[in-house]
Amino acid sequence: MSDAEPQQPRDPEAPKGRPTPKRSEAQNQRRSLAKAPANRKEAAKRQREARRADMAKQREALASGDERFLPPRDKGPVRRFARDFVDSRWSVAEFFLPMAVIILVLSMLPSLQLKNISLLLWLVVIVMIILDSVGIAVRLKKRLREKYPDEPKRGAVAYALMRTLQMRRMRLPKPQVSRGEKP
Repeated sequence: MSDAEPQQPRDPEAPKGRPTPKRSEAQNQRRSLAKAPANRKEAAKRQREARRADMAKQREALASGDERFLPPRDKGPVRRFARDFVDSRWSVAEFFLPMAVIILVLSMLPSLQLKNISLLLWLVVIVMIILDSVGIAVRLKKRLREKYPDEPKRGAVAYALMRTLQMRRMRLPKPQVSRGEKP
């Protein structure tokens, strides 16, 4: 059985599918698994390998949305709802990077008129992002209060707003809902 599967209680009357190991074998196996590292270098190597395995599990969970191995900042029903709330709609902030590139290119052109237009576009984009973010924050807070009255919601709105700044393809954990779908 792997670590990912939860252990089910076993019926004491049912056979377990393998013979019971002798005490000496079980003790030897336990000692070999729990054997302390011989030196500091070996201990550091084991620690690095364990950290690498944990990070691989987290990366896999971020790609698949598996709640068990997500980092603490992404865990819980409130954070999941905040992610789904953001992922189910379009937002101005997710187009900030492409718009910023276009505006920067316009500002580098020699025409003074285009430079002035680019400055005006910066202002318009920032105001639109702020207005959209305030609207998302108000609606999300309301929905969180309705849906999770007893759950701690601290940081969920900021988490959702930071998620809106990322392009949909780049978001981790990957979006689990399609646009237009009700979270």
